[in-house]
This record gives sequence, structure tokens and C-alpha cells, in this order.
Amino acid sequence: MFSAFKDKKGVSWALYDWANSAFACTVLAGFYPLFFKQYWSGEAALTTSTFYLGLGNSIAALAVMALAPILGALADRGGLRKRMLCSFMLLGAMCTAALALVGQGQWPLAVALFVFASAGFEGANVFYDSLIVVISGRDKRHFWSAFAYSLGYLGGGLLFTINVLMTLKPELFGLADSAAGVKWSFVCVAVWWLVFSLPLLRNVDEPVASAVTGGASIRQALTALLQTARDIRLYKPAWTFLIAFWFYIDGVHTVIAMAVDYGLSIGLPSDALIKALLIVQFIGFPAALVFGRVGERWGPLKGIWLALAIYIIVTIFASTLREAWQFYCLAGAIGLVQGGVQALSRSLFSQLIPQEKSAEFFGFYNVMGKSAAVLGPLLVGVVAATTNNPRLGILSIVILFVIGGLLLRRVTEPSYFRSEAP
Repeated sequence: MFSAFKDKKGVSWALYDWANSAFACTVLAGFYPLFFKQYWSGEAALTTSTFYLGLGNSIAALAVMALAPILGALADRGGLRKRMLCSFMLLGAMCTAALALVGQGQWPLAVALFVFASAGFEGANVFYDSLIVVISGRDKRHFWSAFAYSLGYLGGGLLFTINVLMTLKPELFGLADSAAGVKWSFVCVAVWWLVFSLPLLRNVDEPVASAVTGGASIRQALTALLQTARDIRLYKPAWTFLIAFWFYIDGVHTVIAMAVDYGLSIGLPSDALIKALLIVQFIGFPAALVFGRVGERWGPLKGIWLALAIYIIVTIFASTLREAWQFYCLAGAIGLVQGGVQALSRSLFSQLIPQEKSAEFFGFYNVMGKSAAVLGPLLVGVVAATTNNPRLGILSIVILFVIGGLLLRRVTEPSYFRSEAP
């Protein structure tokens, strides 16, 4: 395993997870929902601000859902994966930094910038995920996918720790108050994201497709996309997996996006929620590596099923928790499986698709994930608002994990997926 670290392309690719996890941790899961509810949403009721937050997540997901397959097809035909990744990364980083300029009570602007930042984050991931077929052969993809997620947890956790200190001890950083600490944290995320994206952009080469420019390239990409949409059912394992993935990853993304909001809604103190996020990050670092090993030894399906079973237990437990220590236990359990289920899903799908259309197929992959994520956060927000009970909202996620796990049983793992290495 350690010899793999000498692979410059692989390590450079994995470092992008270190880069963009700053957004996933500090912004998406941490400070944005916290700041939105306590600062940007002003005097709105707790359940109303939950609805606004869910709406913002859903709009961002819809934007990626609409663009990802088209851009993926274009990138495959033109060898533009890295350029597309860079463009979306810049969009996400700039809009994240701009959140520092949003004043108290200006929730519409906060939602708008969050939508564009999230679209940049998710759009870049389409092309980042597709590059796994460039940096690794089939036999090492579980390792590299898991290694990247583990770096993401470590890097995201390290920056988040600094950001937390900026809010708890703003005077140490020359800041006026905690609000200033949060706003400067958004700027830190943007800079971190940009700087640690450079190794991938510099060291990961991709095959250059035949040069096709202008409108012809777009027309040919659209034609290829429509053909793939018609033919995708011919790739039965990939198609079956995508349907299962649509359900269970919705639950995963919803837990990530709405956990802090849920904790605030049931009356937990904000400092307890921050501690819980740090627990997720630092447990997730070694746990993702373990899941990569599970994928190599026993196959990715077993690892995904294990993660979904734990998610079901965690979600049911979350609907009953009342004390901060219970939230810490929940965070620890999520940290064990969150990176693993995402890593093994990515590497498994990469082995089910034609390699020459990886960006295009990962466009569909991300569409399934993001179209599902339209439902989850909105479902939690609507149920919480209509019943005035956030516990029922979080409990509604269980059905997504159950359906996804059952459908996953129909996915066949070809024998070459399994490593025979001891």
C-alpha cells in the first residue's frame, strides 16, 4: 500500500479531496447552516429557516443535475476534464469567499451565493470523479478512492479546527467577534480550495481527444449524450447500481447537509454541534482507509451494505436523541461510514462503465446523486415545517437507505472486482 504513495498522479488526484473538503466541512456541513439560522435568516422561525436551507440545497442540486451530463459528454469528446474541473472550482471558491460580504438578515443573498458555490463544488466533482479512470487501473481504484476520501476528512478537519478557533477565540486572529471569525473562515476555505487544487491541475494528464471546436463540438457532445441515455440500460450492472445509488446517497447527502440544522432545531448548543463535526472528520480519516481495504478484500457491495445498515440505525437514533453526548455518539458512527460509502460507490461505478466515456457516465452518476439530493433536504424541511416536529423530518430519511440497500442486491459484482491480495 505504501508504495502507492510514490505514484505522483494518484497522490495529486487525491489531494483534490483534501482541497474541496474544506468546503464540504466548514461551509456545507458546518458554518453555513449554523450562520444561516443564527445570523442570515434574522427573525425567521426555526422551522422556516430550515425550509430556506433545504430550498437552497435543492436548487443547487437541480443546477448540477441539469448541467452535469452535457458537460461530461463535452469533456469526454474534447479532453476537457481538467479545464471543466478548474472552471467549476473557481466558481465555487469565488462564491464561497463572497459569503463573507453578506450582512445580517440578508438570507436571499446568502442562499443565492450558496447555490452557486454548491454548484461549483458539485460540478467540479463530476470531472474529478471521472479522472479516477486516468490515474488508476481497476485493481487499485478502491484504494485510491478511499485514500482520497480519507485525505478529505483529514484536510477538511484540520482547516475546520482552525476555523472553529477563529470563531471561539477571534481576538487571537485580530478579529472583532465570532461573526467576523465565521466570515473570514469562508475566505480561508476559498484559498485552501484553490491552493490544494494545483497538484491535480499540474500533475494529472488526461488523454487528448480529437480536436473538435465550437458549435460542432457541442452538437456532437449532445448527440453522444443522447445515445448514451438510450444505451445506458445496456450496461445493466451500471444502470441497476445508479437506481440504488439514487436512493441511498440521497440519505447520505441529506444527513451531511441538515445535521447541524437539526441539532439546532431540537435545542442542542452550537458548540456541541461543532465538536460533533470535528468527531466526524477525524474518525472519517482512518475509517475511509479501512473501507478501501474492505472493498479490495471482500468487494465494494459488502462494504456499502454495512454502511447503509449503520446509517439506518443512526437515523433512527437521531430522531430520539436529546443530549449533546448522544449527538457525539451519532457523529462517531457517521464518521465510521460516511467516507466509506461514498468512496466505494465511486470506485464500484468506475468499474461498471466504459472507460472512454467516464466523464459522461460520471455526469449521470452525479445527476442521480444530485436529483436525489433535491428530494432529501426538501423533504426534511417540508416535514419539519408542516408538522412543527424536526424529529419526524429526520426520521423520514430511513426509507431512502432501506430502498437503496434492497435495490443494491440486484447489482452483480464481476469476479475481477475482487482483489486476491492478502
